[in-house]
Amino acid sequence: MRIIVTGGAGFIGSALIRHLITNTEHQVLNIDKLTYAGNLSSLRTIEDSPHYAFCQADICDAGRMTEAIDAFRPHGIMHLAAESHVDRSIDGPGAFVQTNVIGTFTLLSAAQAYWEGLSTPLKEQFRFLHISTDEVYGSLGETGLFTEETPYDPRSPYSASKAASDHFVKAWWHTYGLPVLMTNCSNNYGPYHFPEKLVPLVTLNAQEEKPLPIYGKGDNVRDWLYVDDHAKALHLVLEKGMPGESYNVGGNNELTNLQVVETICDVLDDLKPRASGSPYKELITFVKDRPGHDQRYAIDSSKLQNQLGWKPEHTFETGIRDTIQWYLDNVWWWQPIREGKYAGERLGKAKH
Repeated sequence: MRIIVTGGAGFIGSALIRHLITNTEHQVLNIDKLTYAGNLSSLRTIEDSPHYAFCQADICDAGRMTEAIDAFRPHGIMHLAAESHVDRSIDGPGAFVQTNVIGTFTLLSAAQAYWEGLSTPLKEQFRFLHISTDEVYGSLGETGLFTEETPYDPRSPYSASKAASDHFVKAWWHTYGLPVLMTNCSNNYGPYHFPEKLVPLVTLNAQEEKPLPIYGKGDNVRDWLYVDDHAKALHLVLEKGMPGESYNVGGNNELTNLQVVETICDVLDDLKPRASGSPYKELITFVKDRPGHDQRYAIDSSKLQNQLGWKPEHTFETGIRDTIQWYLDNVWWWQPIREGKYAGERLGKAKH
């Protein structure tokens, strides 16, 4: 297959491309604007593959999208390009509307025009896979799980923009017949994760003896999914998913933010003890909660598991240890980011 991956220099996109190039014979075109979170260094292990190509372009640029799609002639488009950090959406929501909503609309329009011009066999094979988030569902109480039928209830500018893009994707299926697929995933973690996210931020702050910030009481609950497990799920959905359907992807690892941070501290105590001999937990500090902070997310992945045969291979315990070891071993990747693009400062402090 020939597959276009948008946002392939990002965290999940780069994991997906590494998986596809390493484990399949597919040809992959990576389309990425290379914003602050895009990093071609994340693709260093596969960048010389004859099956891989890169195109720097903005998904909001209709001309470039049409040109790239028509030239590459994909069998599938896997759309991951997005502004993705909740805190940044609080500080500057406009960029999220532009990329996540207008960008998705632009890409859908280009994909539709290309698809309508295909011969019947290729038309039947083509898929447009839109990768989204569980945050579109809003906040759960103490019990229950998000399913594919859960009503949308976004609470942040980020989740609102992703909810809008999800609706556009479904509309292109119902209105134009474009063979779309959609996934909504829980919190990802793993190697090559931009350091403003919780797991790499805590891991790297601890190395520099900086405070380890936790919002509120640290009792917000998330379901954690190892990024390589997610990449395998996306590959499976592209090849075997039913057009028009959505699939939830979760890791079956519900933890409070405080539990996550304390686990990282415990692993670091073992892998790289502090010079003082004191536990890393001493660095934990509680900070004012962010506005609109959802209390709990939890994913029911049974549809994906039962219909397509996927299951996560990593528990949080194994995945987090591998992740932390990766950051300890790969200073070359994250140090330029900490020194240039993002040094660990607090984001998302806008008032209600």
